[in-house]
Amino acid sequence: MLGENLSFNTHYENLRKAKEWGFKISEYMVKCHDIDGVHEYIKTWEKDRDHLDFDIDGVVIKVNSDKQQQLLGYTAKSPRWAIAYKFKAENVSTKLLSIDFQVGRTGAITPVANLQPVQLAGTVVKRATLHNADQIEKLGLYYNDFVFVEKGGEIIPKITGVDVEKRDISIAHKVKYILKCPECGTLLIRKEGETIHYCPNETGCPPQIKGKLEHFISRKAMNIESLGEGKIEILYDKNLVKNISDLYDLTSEKTFRY
Repeated sequence: MLGENLSFNTHYENLRKAKEWGFKISEYMVKCHDIDGVHEYIKTWEKDRDHLDFDIDGVVIKVNSDKQQQLLGYTAKSPRWAIAYKFKAENVSTKLLSIDFQVGRTGAITPVANLQPVQLAGTVVKRATLHNADQIEKLGLYYNDFVFVEKGGEIIPKITGVDVEKRDISIAHKVKYILKCPECGTLLIRKEGETIHYCPNETGCPPQIKGKLEHFISRKAMNIESLGEGKIEILYDKNLVKNISDLYDLTSEKTFRY
């Protein structure tokens, strides 16, 4: 709590008072008397968090004394008297079925694993990012491998390892990073010191062109309300729009023709 002439000189008591006044304060707040108490509280919720009506990915630990809080102060972004403890992400095993290589609007290639559907942290996971060629090589991935998957920050699924003992040599074959763009066939490039492969065909690669158009019309750019991803897809497929300048050359006669 912030303010002058607070009811108490401890954070815990002030929060309890705020709850009496009608503020929404967590029911799961406790005051620990030593570091062992903090560790015990963390262990309790690592086990019991699945029984809550909402998702949590950790607990926040705060210094209770207002005086000590003032002495510790703040950084530019956060208080020095509070810290978030994140639980270890849930980890499950499932089968790697295939890999898609997606092309972004900048030409960056992103490998995405298609997985046998598995329940993870409250949702069914079917796909997981593989980041880049170095990550695939580091994991030593084979198609049909059983892989370990977790959610980074409890949100984005990612593959963290391979269960080599379950590998069936008769059907497994090593994952090799592609050499050419999966959309336009152009030879990929990788700049020195970078981990990402790129398709250099900026003016002829469909996902790059459509991605640039979609970015241009988006709310944070030109904010063209009458257009969206679906319409851009149609305009591109009908050869009505191939670059940004084509948007300004559209007429009702051209569009109604299709």
